[in-house]
Amino acid sequence: MSGATNGARVPGGPLRIERRPDRVVATLDRPEVRNAIDQATIDALHELCAELEAEPRVLILHGAGGVFAGGADIVQLRERRADDARAGINTTAFLRVRALPMPVIAAVEGFALGGGAELAYAADIRIGTPDVAIGNPEPALGIIAAAGATWLLPRLVGSGRAAELLLTGRALTADEALAWGLLSAVHPAAELLPAAHAIADRIARLDPLAVQHTKRALHAPLAEHPAIDLELQAELFESPEKFRRMTAFLERKRS
Repeated sequence: MSGATNGARVPGGPLRIERRPDRVVATLDRPEVRNAIDQATIDALHELCAELEAEPRVLILHGAGGVFAGGADIVQLRERRADDARAGINTTAFLRVRALPMPVIAAVEGFALGGGAELAYAADIRIGTPDVAIGNPEPALGIIAAAGATWLLPRLVGSGRAAELLLTGRALTADEALAWGLLSAVHPAAELLPAAHAIADRIARLDPLAVQHTKRALHAPLAEHPAIDLELQAELFESPEKFRRMTAFLERKRS
């Protein structure tokens, strides 16, 4: 795993953050309430996103206490009204996570429900543990999954499977999530973060600008293809890093 470690946590704050030169690990740290996502968590996510927008690095999201996030904080959610819904309190933070320049890896352990699932859906890559339970039970609480599930989940698993999950409110097991493609791999709990770091290590060996442009192309609407791919490629074709890497490749082949 690359680089030095710099751990930081605001006392009593909802995120424990470990910073390295090429990545940041952000651990949701409210284990006493299954890492329920409250306003303070949203505020901390916005602060972290601002940092990673200014200094792009891979982000690994994780949860403390054997749980990713059991959902939104119901105590706060119960008191929210129509204007709060329209403000998209969780939605704006999760969209910002999804739009970060470098890849986001969700290392999902245990429960990832409601808002916790939607935060995981905002990641580019999701891996999990055998005890994962991921889904959106919001209709059981009289609301909908409005922080990304209704449009991200169909993109991730297909419209039919997304409809089944959202309209029944059930949670997928790790095996189901793996079979549906919602998780790309399942690891024992002790190996989950090392596996996330191994993915980050592979990304770190690549050209950062090429990774960022690949992510932009992946997230672009279908109607923008292939024009966006060609424009991004045009920029990369003029990049000094392209010439350096291709020259090194050719020299290795000759040796």
